[in-house]
Amino acid sequence: MSLDLPLEHSYAELPDRFYSRTPPTPVAEPRLLEFNGPLAEELGLDSELLTSPAGVQVLAGNAVPDGAHPIAMAYGGHQFGGWVPQLGDGRAILLGEVVDRAGVRRDLQLKGAGRTPWSRRGDGRSSLGPVVREYLGSEAMAALGIPTTRALAAVSTGERVLRQNGPEPGGVMTRVATSHVRVGTFEYFARQGDHAAVERLADYVIGRHYPHLAQDEVPARGLLDAVIGRTAELVAAWLSVGFIHGVMNTDNTSVVGETLDFGPFGFLDPFRPEEVYSFIDRSGRYAFGQQPGIAHWNLARFAETLLTLLAPEPDEALEVATTILDTFPGRFQTAWHRRLARKIGLAGAG
Repeated sequence: MSLDLPLEHSYAELPDRFYSRTPPTPVAEPRLLEFNGPLAEELGLDSELLTSPAGVQVLAGNAVPDGAHPIAMAYGGHQFGGWVPQLGDGRAILLGEVVDRAGVRRDLQLKGAGRTPWSRRGDGRSSLGPVVREYLGSEAMAALGIPTTRALAAVSTGERVLRQNGPEPGGVMTRVATSHVRVGTFEYFARQGDHAAVERLADYVIGRHYPHLAQDEVPARGLLDAVIGRTAELVAAWLSVGFIHGVMNTDNTSVVGETLDFGPFGFLDPFRPEEVYSFIDRSGRYAFGQQPGIAHWNLARFAETLLTLLAPEPDEALEVATTILDTFPGRFQTAWHRRLARKIGLAGAG
């Protein structure tokens, strides 16, 4: 039995090089562990339908909703400062988009739904532990009022996945995001010299997330400025609650200013700016106190992808990009100080 969900597919209408059409891989014995009813209501989805046996089949990846066009998105990224040309959704599959009750288009993605063309040597699956961890982490951030992806459901698969410490129970999470487009998505095409794809992607992001920029004389300049502004606000919000992202690679840097990817994240107890939560971050690149600087570095990589859209001449484009990028430290400090002032109850802190 299939399920009828009000899915749309604006990203899947982009050219084929932006994604791979990939159905989820069924699991043995799906069982719904947690379902986010308030979020379903916010999205305009039927909780009773999604928690029914047929709904659980969809949330586990065992059934594809009627009219769905599941895809795995293409992207690259700088990981710990080094360029990786091909990453992509190795274990996540975008079912489509829904327009929520506020009129905002949001992605529905299954994480841990099986192999895709981007899986490389991975199995495309997720252990149940990280599923629960991301569910709790993303919903905690939402409750704190910090922009973040959300968790709609967590499902156990009835299967074991082999990990470094041995077999572990498997899980699938349904993730909701305003967008899954990342800095690494732009880098993927720019690094190939596919400037037409970069322009197409910029037009898509502007049309979907920043439509007020479409009438600007040079919309890409407004796009860069807007992403810098949202990122400054996001990182200030992180620091205000002691949040350590853990893996601030460019493929985990959202172009809409949402917390994306809950891997080795954590929250500080004692104030230790050098604290890291990723066991592979031996140099402390992504330590708590390094996050504003890393965000600025990631945004510079984003600016590089837009150079051909910022101005017709390379020197002018570089000057424009540098001028806009140089606003990040001040914007971050303003947002950070506003958050701190609010914490101690200063009037007018916003």
